[in-house]
Amino acid sequence: MTFFEIRHLSISFGGLRALNDICFEVQKGEIFAIIGPNGAGKTTLFNCINGIYRPEEGEILFKDQQLERKRPDKVARLGIARTFQNIELFRHMNTMENIMLGRHNHLKTGLFHGAFMWGKRSFAGKEETKHRRRVEEIIDFLDLHAVRNQIVAALPYGVQKVVELARALATEPELLLLDEPCAGMNSEEKQDMIFWIKDIQDLLGITILLIEHDMNMVMDISDRILVINFGRTVTQGSPDMVQKHPEVIRAYLGEDMEVGSHP
Repeated sequence: MTFFEIRHLSISFGGLRALNDICFEVQKGEIFAIIGPNGAGKTTLFNCINGIYRPEEGEILFKDQQLERKRPDKVARLGIARTFQNIELFRHMNTMENIMLGRHNHLKTGLFHGAFMWGKRSFAGKEETKHRRRVEEIIDFLDLHAVRNQIVAALPYGVQKVVELARALATEPELLLLDEPCAGMNSEEKQDMIFWIKDIQDLLGITILLIEHDMNMVMDISDRILVINFGRTVTQGSPDMVQKHPEVIRAYLGEDMEVGSHP
């Protein structure tokens, strides 16, 4: 069974080909990075995967199920979660409440039970307790204790990025899409994020599809890398192979970069 695969994916906007015949496969349990210059089509690819955009051509397969015509909520229910390049949190809710929203797909309590939640021993009360316990585990995992009751709008940008990651983990995904998780972070926050991404892979067994501009990070943590430019594939393979590819050096890393070195 194919875990995740993109087959000949293409999409255009106003005559501009944003993605053109993109193909790749992600193995269960790996970190697969997508890199390329600004405007290369990376976020457009994520938007196709989680149902925001509908591609004109091609297939998106997750555990042999086709995704290209599914709504974002249906994609999430199948086990795919996402963080965004621009943080998408409920800014006037606290950290705990934002992460709890990630449990929405797992709720079984309907409107009637929710309206008549007579104490902790009711069905709805027990379910609430179960989901809060799971959220507390995620707060422990990402070391968010100090901000669990703080309004997210008041949190530093880097911490907000971690809260958004926590909400994605609360959905219990099998595939996690991370769109520039380290963007805007200072060096200490970035090192923490790298640590957590590796733990998500190693301890939680979650497969990660990553977009990131920090090449040192990409080369250090990725199992395989896809390079795209102007919506087309430049190359894909191991980090060592990708950073030595002449088109990658010329188009992305810079002509003056020494082959085989990190920028």
